[in-house]
Amino acid sequence: MNSASPAGSYRNMSAPSDKKKLESDISIHIFTASAALVGVCLTVIGLIRVVVATSKVDTIADNLLAIDALLFLASCLLAYWALRTRSARRMYRVERAADAIFIAGLLLMTGVCGIIAYALL
Repeated sequence: MNSASPAGSYRNMSAPSDKKKLESDISIHIFTASAALVGVCLTVIGLIRVVVATSKVDTIADNLLAIDALLFLASCLLAYWALRTRSARRMYRVERAADAIFIAGLLLMTGVCGIIAYALL
């Protein structure tokens, strides 16, 4: 019989070190996802410019994607700052800002996808 109980295998997430680790995990995810989405935005801007040049269809999507790339870049930089800061209070505030900007970028990207789909019809 195993002496370790299932309840003992779970860590108490209310401990300060566990909460700080969880917060830094969130920052790492925001950092990597935003960096990747900056590249996605720039790639799609290039593809839209090719489509506009060949099919004579103009759209505002490339301008919105440029704004979106800047939002993701800001989110990426804030998440990096949250990872590098020593103050837990500052880390929490900066991480919340990075999270909010990241969500705004995702919402804008969803809207741009709708604009692209409508323009290609």
